[in-house]
Amino acid sequence: MKKSSIKEKLKQKIYNGERISSKEAISLFSWDLIELGEAGDMRRKLISTKEEVGFIIDRIVNYTNICEAACNFCAYHARANLIKPYELSIDEILAKIKELALINGTQVMLQGGLHPDYTLDTYVSMVREVKKHFPQIYLHSFSPSEIFHISKKCSVSMDKVISELKDAGLDSVPGASDLLVDRIRKKVSPNKANKDQWRDVIFALHRQNMKSSATMTYGMGETNEEKVEHLNFLRNIQDETEIFRAFIPWSFSPANTRLQDIEPATGIDYLKTVAIGRIFLDNIKYIQAGWLTEGLKTAQIALTMGANDMGGVLMEEKVVKATGIETKAGIEEFIDIIKNAGKIPVLRNSEYQILKRY
Repeated sequence: MKKSSIKEKLKQKIYNGERISSKEAISLFSWDLIELGEAGDMRRKLISTKEEVGFIIDRIVNYTNICEAACNFCAYHARANLIKPYELSIDEILAKIKELALINGTQVMLQGGLHPDYTLDTYVSMVREVKKHFPQIYLHSFSPSEIFHISKKCSVSMDKVISELKDAGLDSVPGASDLLVDRIRKKVSPNKANKDQWRDVIFALHRQNMKSSATMTYGMGETNEEKVEHLNFLRNIQDETEIFRAFIPWSFSPANTRLQDIEPATGIDYLKTVAIGRIFLDNIKYIQAGWLTEGLKTAQIALTMGANDMGGVLMEEKVVKATGIETKAGIEEFIDIIKNAGKIPVLRNSEYQILKRY
């Protein structure tokens, strides 16, 4: 069969809403960007006919940068020698959350390194104190790597770790998947949970009736085949669990890391990843436009190529900032960007329920 007819057959399959194979997904990287974007937006319409784009008012609280993992792609951990080691006290954590509550923010992401001395009690106490003072705040916090680290460090099952954190007030856990390809993980994060251990945490969360998200950090020397391997890993898990509320792709920034020789990914790479993610991940409703790493203009374009959420209006972000990228945005800017993309801005909560339309 000629290449042109193979492509037309795949295009028809996409527009009919059929599931595509990994091999077909790999071929999409060679498509013209506009044609691919149109296909991505069409698949978005099959999942949701509403032209609404949501965002949330949240805050990331990085409670420590002391981390045993010392990943090669991270510029924020203490061993990177860019930021001095620190640990926030519970009073400092609560002060940051109070600032969010005062502007009617609804979600907090407690995130930190894999601290060598923290126990399960450390994390449970942190969660309990936050919920005691701010019961209205939704805690979308920690990560599968942190859950796995706690389980291993304290010699308790992951189910017990999650159960105790949930009982203390933890509401959900971000996916923080990096790239779920063993070859890449061995190169960039050999001391973190591998892809099977990451999956084990996700299934443990599912057993505890908790939700998560799925991320994808690309641009770390992987091939297109490996990008699709990551997507397929996520799609298979979602088929079994329906645990992922959203898919959030972003590009790796090599500045200030041990992987500075890697050529940075381009805006075109990002937009193709969004569109292909939307087409391939037919079982995930929301795809976030990564304004923090890609910039606001690129994120705006992504809203026309399959993305339908802007994520958080972050009050504080340090990990990406440590690589030299600093992008800021407020509510009014989000509203303008969404409207200028021809969409309807909506303020949402962590469960993607609409709180306000603009």
